[in-house]
Amino acid sequence: MKAVAFSLATLVVGALAAPSPKIPSIRYPSLRSRPVLPDYVAPPLNNLAVQLASSNSSSHHYETPTVKAPKTNIWAPLSSDEAASVVSFLHNQTNLNLTAATDAGPWDNLISVVDLAVPNKTESLAYFDKNSTTPPRYAVASIMFNAFEEPYLEDFLVGPLPISTNTTAAPYGFRTTQGTSKIRNHDADADKVDEFVASITSEVDDIVEALLGAKTEAFDLFGIDPLWTSVDNRTISWRGYWAIPTNIFDAETLLPQGLYIKLDITGRDPSGWSCGGWLHNGVYYPTSADFRHAFENGEIEITTRNDGANSTWTGTDRDGPELKYDERPPPQAIAPGGQRFAVDEDAQFVEWFDFSFYWGFSRDSGMRLWDIKYKGERVVYELGLTEALAHYAGNDPVQSGTSYADTFYGFGPYAFELVQGYDCPNYAKYVDTTFHANEISTTHKNSICFFEHDESYPMQRHANGQYVSSTKNIAFKMRSASTVGNYDYSFTYSFYLDGTIEVGVSASGYIQSAYYAQNEEYGYHIHDGLSGSMHTHVLNWKVDVDILGTNNTMGFHKVVAEEISYPWYPTPRKTMKLVRSELESEDDAKLNWPANSQAMYLIYNKEEKNKFAEDRAWRIMPARGGGIHLAFNESSNLGNTMGFATHHLYVTKQKDSEFSVAHANNAYDPYHPIVDFSKYFDGENLQQEDLVLWVNLGMHHVPHTGDLGNTVQTTAQGSFMLSPHNYLLRDPSRQTKQMIRLNYNSSDDYIVSNVHTFGADPVKGQVNLSSLQPDYYDYQGDSNIRKFPYDPLHPYNDTVAIV
Repeated sequence: MKAVAFSLATLVVGALAAPSPKIPSIRYPSLRSRPVLPDYVAPPLNNLAVQLASSNSSSHHYETPTVKAPKTNIWAPLSSDEAASVVSFLHNQTNLNLTAATDAGPWDNLISVVDLAVPNKTESLAYFDKNSTTPPRYAVASIMFNAFEEPYLEDFLVGPLPISTNTTAAPYGFRTTQGTSKIRNHDADADKVDEFVASITSEVDDIVEALLGAKTEAFDLFGIDPLWTSVDNRTISWRGYWAIPTNIFDAETLLPQGLYIKLDITGRDPSGWSCGGWLHNGVYYPTSADFRHAFENGEIEITTRNDGANSTWTGTDRDGPELKYDERPPPQAIAPGGQRFAVDEDAQFVEWFDFSFYWGFSRDSGMRLWDIKYKGERVVYELGLTEALAHYAGNDPVQSGTSYADTFYGFGPYAFELVQGYDCPNYAKYVDTTFHANEISTTHKNSICFFEHDESYPMQRHANGQYVSSTKNIAFKMRSASTVGNYDYSFTYSFYLDGTIEVGVSASGYIQSAYYAQNEEYGYHIHDGLSGSMHTHVLNWKVDVDILGTNNTMGFHKVVAEEISYPWYPTPRKTMKLVRSELESEDDAKLNWPANSQAMYLIYNKEEKNKFAEDRAWRIMPARGGGIHLAFNESSNLGNTMGFATHHLYVTKQKDSEFSVAHANNAYDPYHPIVDFSKYFDGENLQQEDLVLWVNLGMHHVPHTGDLGNTVQTTAQGSFMLSPHNYLLRDPSRQTKQMIRLNYNSSDDYIVSNVHTFGADPVKGQVNLSSLQPDYYDYQGDSNIRKFPYDPLHPYNDTVAIV
């Protein structure tokens, strides 16, 4: 479900491939037209305080908790100054022949992305656990080498930082399966391709106007992603006609017109390019001459035009009959005790009750958690998104040829500011994020939030004739949202009082739709000229578990049907029992969740038992949405880059070189990817080894009428959980004071004799509701710092954020 919300005619290879990154447009009314809000004072964006006051009772005042990270965050993103120094250093390497990104043309070499090269785990654990020296800091820069007949990209490792006489820059192939990060760029000449398309379409504009009601210039032409490069060494693109919205809503992906053009754009010389034909209403015309012949002989049926460029059905505003009482304010969440967690913003470190962790942020995959500890013990070394795939299918070549690998575009560039009271509660703690691409550092304000949340059902409850007890289910959450083109992903890491960690994703935004004609086997007819385009989302998370050390084993505790004879019963009984087994090697480490949930997948150190001789384990399990993988094991679009999408989860032996299931540049040439995940499986032993789990979430999405205007997050979501399993001797949520027990006598009209609150402070005072309302005109967007040429006294671009 992802084409982009802006013109894709010039964005075939995404943010990495163009000197100027294109950002989805968010349009605002003129600043001059802002209404005046009298007698209103906006609350601060961070640490929104609930104002409590009472004339007849004392208000509680709580200081915001503080914490200092125990160690330096070695995974912290590059600062803007660090990124600037790396860019400057690379420009001084004359052998790279770099051109400033703002001046670069299609035949120039340029730096596309600069990010942190996170230290190897072996170095990190030595620093954290053995008081070794801080690992040296390195950057990785992706460089586009366009000044060649066969242009390519390659990563360079730059460091140590800060820049000094000891700093070097060298090709970086360590975290690849090919031994090199070099990958062919088949689409370095996107601007020339656009010119070529214009010359081809101008020859048939009268046909286009007869079929679609306007000439080509009135439409946007975007198409398959990635390009087809696997057949006869030709580079093939298909593009479809899409109407351009004329209102504020970026609903272009709801407006396909059912006309498609095939292009052969092999090589860099446009004189060798050709039009490979036209497709309309399921009929393929091999040449423009064939297309015209059929038209002039009345052989082309004029189908329903998918019109809606200025229609309300493509919008997301309120529509339809008003709901009864809906004008009244809904329930409002508040934090009467203020913030109950501590954040070290400088070190990017968080502490909530018995949990603590560091966080990082990257251009490719957004936020990432490191060194997650529970009750002082590390349970997860690394937790973060590694790749997100959206694989489409359809009767036309654009839908059939679309398989987005979203780290190619990046989740960092599109992690925009969160909307208070909607994305996160008003009282949440907000922090900024920064990424470095095309020699510009961009900061998105308030793009990660932290907050506690009442899950609205109890963690525990019980009642009998003498008492009723219940415990609040308070969770701590970290969230960001990335709008990658037309599609919005919200990512949430949740921590619970019973020790559970939940990883969740939910999705919204505009579907990428298909034209209705001949598409019955691939989707529903959902509007006049519109079909939903079926697709599967597969998002992969790396979960580097360390349960009581790095020597771990995965066990399977299965509930199996059995017929068992007992000495105390005359005949065999049909029943069930628990059967235990363990994962031996990577040969058997491509796993699916068990049918009927009849097995528990556990990770433990076999040398660490509890007092009852049971393994002190953590269980991994699907939660919302269950597990997802592709319905097929081979893809004509993705070739060798989709090896992570064939099962629900995988287990591998940890290696510093096996960092991710994919590389952001894989989409340039998916049949020859930089990282081929399938090569991680080479039969290695997995007993008492340092294990990494690779877990897939997502959804099989066949859009229906309820996906108009946007997909709703009610059903478009998935999550998995890590939870203590025989790890502790009892439920740790008993530690919280946020519980109650009412003693009563059922034989005496249930008269309550005692109320036990266990020392929790009661809520007192009154809430100033006006203080909870954010000033939405303070939504800030982003700020940009140009990195080359870099003037620290005047670092900001004279540009408007996001607009």
